[in-house]
Amino acid sequence: MVTHVTNRVTVTYRQATSASRSPSCSRSVREVARFVIDVMLKPEIHDPQGEAIARACRRLGFGQVAGVRQGKRFEIELSEPASQERMAELAAELLANPVIEEFSVRPG
Repeated sequence: MVTHVTNRVTVTYRQATSASRSPSCSRSVREVARFVIDVMLKPEIHDPQGEAIARACRRLGFGQVAGVRQGKRFEIELSEPASQERMAELAAELLANPVIEEFSVRPG
């Protein structure tokens, strides 16, 4: 079970597994290959959006927030298996700007 909080609303998701489905369920859950790619600005690149978020946190009473770096997260579902190196190629060519951003790839 995954809990996600957005705009002060808590939403709970239950991931479908073969053990949690009833035997009479007519739909099948297809296994797919998944990867998560996180893209962040390089540490030496100025992050004005992250600074604005940090200021907003302090205004909202979260004084312990010293800094924020804003980034992007991509959750990729594939129709067939692929290597982590292949997903790194996708990230380098399409999802990240290698001049100002760095990325990490992991199975998801």
